[in-house]
Amino acid sequence: MSRTETTLTAQDLAERLGGVLEHCPPERRISEVQPLEEAGAGSVSFLANPKYAAKAKESPAGLILVDAVVELGNRPVLRVAHPYWAFARAIGWLHPEPAPESSEFPVHPTARIGEGCTIAFGATVGARTVLGRGSRLHPGVHIGDDCVLGDDCELFPGAVVYRRTRMGNRVIIHANSVVGSDGYGYVLVEGRHAKIPQVGWVEVGDDVEIGACVCIDRGVLGPTRIGMGTKIDNQVQVAHNVQVGSHCLLVAQSGISGSTKLGDYVTLAGKVGVVGHIEIGSRSVVGGNSVVAKSLPEGSFVTGFPARPHREWTEAQAALNRLPKFMKQLRKG
Repeated sequence: MSRTETTLTAQDLAERLGGVLEHCPPERRISEVQPLEEAGAGSVSFLANPKYAAKAKESPAGLILVDAVVELGNRPVLRVAHPYWAFARAIGWLHPEPAPESSEFPVHPTARIGEGCTIAFGATVGARTVLGRGSRLHPGVHIGDDCVLGDDCELFPGAVVYRRTRMGNRVIIHANSVVGSDGYGYVLVEGRHAKIPQVGWVEVGDDVEIGACVCIDRGVLGPTRIGMGTKIDNQVQVAHNVQVGSHCLLVAQSGISGSTKLGDYVTLAGKVGVVGHIEIGSRSVVGGNSVVAKSLPEGSFVTGFPARPHREWTEAQAALNRLPKFMKQLRKG
């Protein structure tokens, strides 16, 4: 995958961010930004919430951005006024996104088009992108740079695939859906919402079907994943770094917030909302118009707002429906 990267020393970062190094040699080379659990010796990460301090103490990150009060023992830290904003700025420096490569041809000369592909009028294919055998692009489809599509994929009019997206075989994307757009990430700095660069990508497994007007955001750093065999209905939103398992059903107007994980064979019925950073166990079913606010074990069947076990929700609703009659009787004394 083509992406411009750079390397800075810990001292470079300290100077750019106006911070103070502790327990870290100033000449240490930092080449990437990573979450605490994925960081290595050449990574910079951050700690903005004290409840993750134990995880930070165990992280092998070469440098951790913290505020003035957090104590992590002898871990290498860079103390800054706003660790989350510093983290966002470091992404921009260490993982700068290249400008899209222009071409006078609708299919860039460096793209590789498999045997038997059909590219309709008005469709465009970016630099170094690979289309597998027998794939079909309808009018107005756009595929960005450095994408990989497997065999027998079909993209309907107006579908947009952003740079670095990876798809398996037999993927179907219906009209006007967008795969790989920036995730919704901002940090409030001095009264303004500053953008957090989104430099990850999207991975879509074999035999996935994506309905019309669906939006699947790329990860902040790593991938957003849609597992093999999953079927996504129209007008569904999948946020950055969400991990959807295999053979899931995501029904119309459902929305999944960032970094949430769905196991295999999970069903989200219509208009389901899921908060971020939770897990829904395999073979769980969430009823229509429900909002999942906490993690669910495997095999759950929940409904309501907030979602709770279905039987409990129906009993509560039945009791609520009887409440007016009960109040009327109570007033009569």
